Amino acid sequence: MPNPAPPFWELKPLSALAPEEWEGLCDGCGKCCLLRLEDEDTAEIHYTNVVCGYYDQDAGLCTDYPNRSRNRPDCVTLTPAVLSGEVHWLPASCAYRRLAEGAPLPPWHPLLSGDPESPLWTGHSIRGRAVPEAEADDLEHHLTDWGFEP
Repeated sequence: MPNPAPPFWELKPLSALAPEEWEGLCDGCGKCCLLRLEDEDTAEIHYTNVVCGYYDQDAGLCTDYPNRSRNRPDCVTLTPAVLSGEVHWLPASCAYRRLAEGAPLPPWHPLLSGDPESPLWTGHSIRGRAVPEAEADDLEHHLTDWGFEP
């Protein structure tokens, strides 16, 4: 029996992915939608449990995905060019970051598990766990470590 072909993310560089392949890399965890603070001295990222006002915690999706970066300038649209720079602000489990750094996808990623809900049932999703931005006070009061890393 012949070996199956490697998956697209192992065959192509990020810059060569088709739009549907690029979007397919997102596991839908929502971690990049959490508001975060960066230590000015160390550049260390501190995640909060506060989520962007555009994030729908029931669906696990951005409610304004096509316009997110226009309507919210601090929302970064990931591109291969962005990933070629410093992306320490992305969670270490992020498929885009991992592939850009030469690491494999985490085993719970939906492209490997075959289940789009695997980030949720493995504890790697923020769905239903975050405080909506409109309900949050000072971000310093919302620092959290949910143990998200791979």
